Amino acid sequence: MASKHSSIGQGPSQRQLRVGELIRRTLSDVLNRAEIHDPDLNAMSITVGEVSVSNDLKVATVYVMPLMGSVPVPDAIAALARNKGELRHRVSQALTLKFTPDLRFRADETFDRLDETRRLFDNPTVQRDLAVPDDGPDGEPDGEPDDMRDGARDDGDDA
Repeated sequence: MASKHSSIGQGPSQRQLRVGELIRRTLSDVLNRAEIHDPDLNAMSITVGEVSVSNDLKVATVYVMPLMGSVPVPDAIAALARNKGELRHRVSQALTLKFTPDLRFRADETFDRLDETRRLFDNPTVQRDLAVPDDGPDGEPDGEPDDMRDGARDDGDDA
């Protein structure tokens, strides 16, 4: 009997995460060792930040970022896309899957989000809000009841 299990609204499965990490490691090693027959790509320093794999493991989205000052992001993505076949072949040698996922390269925006988060934390209003302690349920700043702070245990046996 077929299961009517749907993964809508759920995160990636353990298998998707495992395959994504194996692809990320393989691509990082191949790019680090300059094993691709493209001098333009071999001249670039590219970081593979994350690989997201589709539910059926047939498409892998690779999030990449060239190291600072090395090359513009669109040029790095274009070079990777030009050599997608050879990179996919290297991935297929490293993995034991029925199908090797199709590789799609995208810019990794994690660093941009980190910069934005740092900018937000530097905002004086946010700094003021962070300096104020949160009051717990008993009115104490740490949220821990007075009797629990003194080492007493509440076993629920109130006689």
